[in-house]
Amino acid sequence: MFNKDRWKEILEVLSGNVFRTLATSFGVGWGIFILIILLAAGKGLENGIRADFGDIATNTMFMWSRNTTIPYKGLPKGRRFSFKLEDVQAINDNVPNLRFISPRNQLGGFGEGNNVVRGLKTGAFNVYGDYPQIIRQEPMTITSGRFLNQNDIEDKRKIAVIGDGVKNELYELGEEVLGTYLKIQGVNFMVVGTYQKKSDGGGEEGQKEIFVPFTAFSLAFNMGNDVGWMAITAEDGNSISDMKEKIVSVVKEKRKIHPDDKRAVGYFDLYEQFNRVESLFGALRWVAYFVGVLVLLSGIIGVSNIMLIVIKERTKEIGIRRALGEAPWSIKKQILMESIFLTIISGMVGIIFGAVFIYGVNAVLDSVGPVDMFVNPSVSLGVVVSALVILIFSGLLAGFIPAQSAIKIRPIEALRTE
Repeated sequence: MFNKDRWKEILEVLSGNVFRTLATSFGVGWGIFILIILLAAGKGLENGIRADFGDIATNTMFMWSRNTTIPYKGLPKGRRFSFKLEDVQAINDNVPNLRFISPRNQLGGFGEGNNVVRGLKTGAFNVYGDYPQIIRQEPMTITSGRFLNQNDIEDKRKIAVIGDGVKNELYELGEEVLGTYLKIQGVNFMVVGTYQKKSDGGGEEGQKEIFVPFTAFSLAFNMGNDVGWMAITAEDGNSISDMKEKIVSVVKEKRKIHPDDKRAVGYFDLYEQFNRVESLFGALRWVAYFVGVLVLLSGIIGVSNIMLIVIKERTKEIGIRRALGEAPWSIKKQILMESIFLTIISGMVGIIFGAVFIYGVNAVLDSVGPVDMFVNPSVSLGVVVSALVILIFSGLLAGFIPAQSAIKIRPIEALRTE
């Protein structure tokens, strides 16, 4: 490895026909370049999808009530029912390993008209009656003031936390927001905080929401102990997907719904959807590796073929070296080193060009602003290390057959070759 004469010979061989060496190394460099670009593109798409999820608690399901479709215990089908606060306690008591159960109520949305008034300004916004833990399930950044707390729930305080989108529509630029009042369907609520959603997935509409204490919401809008829907999050290490049947069965029992009624309780399993996306990206990574390795393999075959040609050109030289007593392993090592050197140098050039290309793409994305579904394409250090391992293995593979061919040449036959 550290023999100066050996490296001098390797450089002489590779520089003897520069065009052939460049053409051969192009295949290897191109293969590594394609592998890195495919993996970076997949990572950029993955980052974009993850940005849509943001910091939301993905191990979560959302559950709401619908009409029954099977009569049960003297109650007719087609019955409309609502969840109650006691259902939340029943789920807590009967389903272990749940982290949060947030009962929620909502006004606005679904095409409703203006429901919030401030002075002469009006707007149509989603208004949610919530418990404080909702900020752990649907993360947001408090930009001023505070969020809901347990005292707000217990004292039924008519306070509100508004999104930056609400502030921009109902307030003048630079106007003080905290301590002012909004009239929500005729009921005054004092603003105690503003927020901005961490996830880009909700877009502008995600910033046009108002959060008030669940108890104050129920009192102000005559909801009693009704619950419109629930956000339920499992403890880390437990899958909400494995618990949802138990959760739904507890609610069915409390609301006197037939156990086989599949349509009475609606739910959306965010964890299941997240896992599907994860599986998709896993498949995309395998496809990227598969395509990249195939392209790289074609380059390796080219290196192997060129090494065979080089050995054919050096047959007489090999015969002389054998006749002078050089060991077969020394000749094999020389050829393997030439192959590995050519492969690694070519691959490193491919890695460098791939890195420069990715840097350029990120620079363009930074200049034009966020692009939906595609964020920060990149490859990890592990990918680069893996590429180097592939290159070393590929160099050995490309040089092995020519090396075997070289040591099989009998010295007397090699010396006769012209």
